[in-house]
Amino acid sequence: MIGNIVKWGNSQGIIIPKSFMEQCHLKVNTPVNIELRGDEIVIRPTFVHKALEERAAEYGGSLGNFEEFDWGGPKGRELW
Repeated sequence: MIGNIVKWGNSQGIIIPKSFMEQCHLKVNTPVNIELRGDEIVIRPTFVHKALEERAAEYGGSLGNFEEFDWGGPKGRELW
């Protein structure tokens, strides 16, 4: 595919086709790493750390207040 580099304010930009975005699981405002390898530009998604609560919220789940489960007393030579 052939694209164009366009002026974007004081910078330049490249339009990325929707099919490429979907194939790479990217969304608008996804942080990316931009690397120069010789004469090639490589763009990769950046790993962004999220708390467990944030990850659960993305899937509509929630982390509730769970009580400790009693597995019973030690058996044999187990130490508790």
